[in-house]
Amino acid sequence: MAGNDMITAAQDAGRRLLTEVESKQLLSEAGIPTTSALLATSREEAIRLSSQIGFPAVLKIASTNIAHKSDVGGVNLNLSNEDDVGRAFDEMMDAVSTGSPGAEIQGVSVQAMARPGIELVMGMSKDPQFGPVIMFGLGGVLVEVLKDVAFRIVPLTPRDAAEMIREIKGFPVLDGYRGQESVDIAALEQGLLQLSRFVDERPTIKELDLNPVFAYSDGLTVVDARIVLEDA
Repeated sequence: MAGNDMITAAQDAGRRLLTEVESKQLLSEAGIPTTSALLATSREEAIRLSSQIGFPAVLKIASTNIAHKSDVGGVNLNLSNEDDVGRAFDEMMDAVSTGSPGAEIQGVSVQAMARPGIELVMGMSKDPQFGPVIMFGLGGVLVEVLKDVAFRIVPLTPRDAAEMIREIKGFPVLDGYRGQESVDIAALEQGLLQLSRFVDERPTIKELDLNPVFAYSDGLTVVDARIVLEDA
């Protein structure tokens, strides 16, 4: 299903939260690099898809009611074989049924482990006065602890993207702090511009959270994605 049709179908069904699989499909169609995500609706399918994608694998709960998967035990990383995947599937379903009873579960998202990189966050929220606003900063738990982020109003210009990256306090980490390899700054700038176009062309998106985004010396990839829609 094409991206815009997916959004329309979700709204027609009364859904406001897209699954990670749906969110990544939308981003990929817009040219934003993501880790692949395939939906498995059973234990056997999760094992088969993990073998197809390759190990180590990742399982994440796919639900239109659960915004923060790790809070309810809905994420299992670094699964090295089929037995690990089957066991992780069972444990995840038990944990989610306890941590989020009544949630509608579509299945699990099956992914390959992304290679390590510098963790960043990119996102969008809607300001009542200015409309869509793009956020950029250090990701993972650091975004909540340090709150080292920059904001710009959509649509971003190339100058906006360049300034956002360089004005966070953590920029030296990206620029090769103490002899470390620097990340691909040009790819980060391009990613912010692509994200700006993405939300500008889809006014039905109310909120977007890409965390973490792994930055490398040769590009970037979105590892986890959450998209919230406006009410139909």
